[in-house]
Amino acid sequence: MEKLDVEKLKEVGNASVEALNIAAQMIKPGAKLIDVAKAAEGHVAEKGFDFAFPINISINGQAAHYTPSLNDELAFGENDIVKLDFGAAKDGLLGDVALTVSTASDNRHASMLEATKEALDEAISMVKAGARVSDIGKAISAKIEAKGFQPIRNLGGHGVGVHNLHADIFIPNYDNGDDTALEEGQLIAIEPFATLKNGKGIVVEGDAEEIFQFEQSANVRMENSRKLLKAIMEKYSTEPFAARWLGSVLNDRFALYSSLHDLMRAGAISSYPVLVESSGAIVSQHEAEMVVGKDSCDVVAIV
Repeated sequence: MEKLDVEKLKEVGNASVEALNIAAQMIKPGAKLIDVAKAAEGHVAEKGFDFAFPINISINGQAAHYTPSLNDELAFGENDIVKLDFGAAKDGLLGDVALTVSTASDNRHASMLEATKEALDEAISMVKAGARVSDIGKAISAKIEAKGFQPIRNLGGHGVGVHNLHADIFIPNYDNGDDTALEEGQLIAIEPFATLKNGKGIVVEGDAEEIFQFEQSANVRMENSRKLLKAIMEKYSTEPFAARWLGSVLNDRFALYSSLHDLMRAGAISSYPVLVESSGAIVSQHEAEMVVGKDSCDVVAIV
């Protein structure tokens, strides 16, 4: 396993955390998601970093993969539970960190937020070379269930590689019986997700598609599609990108999204549909990134 530049990873992690803290402070009823996204992503860009992926701002039953659309007018409501997931990047090293914020004026979501944060802290305490991923998952679910919630069973943590956000290992949020052991020097992200006890505990793909990934060059007939593909290949050929980032190429909403779907049909790009709890139950999330050590771990990004 190639030795990681831990100091550079921490630089990336710090930029990711700073951006998330900026975003979290902006979340209040009536604030627009697009303004939060621009502030967080703008901070990372101003610091001289690239993006590991567009900021995810997933609300209530959305678990992941919602980012504001082109000219998005969506605003936060009075009692939303908001997942913020984001990462800076540098030289192919990717940050990945998340937290959950509530817009409620009371403490109605406090226990759910505590459930995923405590589960994350417990998981981090177990990370070392040789630790089995199923044991970490068992500990995560125990913390979440002790608070009266249940884990999302088909989402979890993962390895992180160079230009590869989801690499080589899956870390479940429950005991799935997987005896795979962590290895010294691995870069991993652990991300507990919790939902209500009466929810289904699984996520499915929703209708929204705002995050895309370049796959390969392709022959497309539509002029707008060719123009869009050229821009994607020049700017976003490695990490996932947001549709709204291409507004300078095609600022007409219909033209942009129809061209993106034309490129998907041609196999030039793929999408990350928004993931929603299958019963619509609200979801919370916390995530940290760390390097596995012999006897513990070195956390490179945590909020």
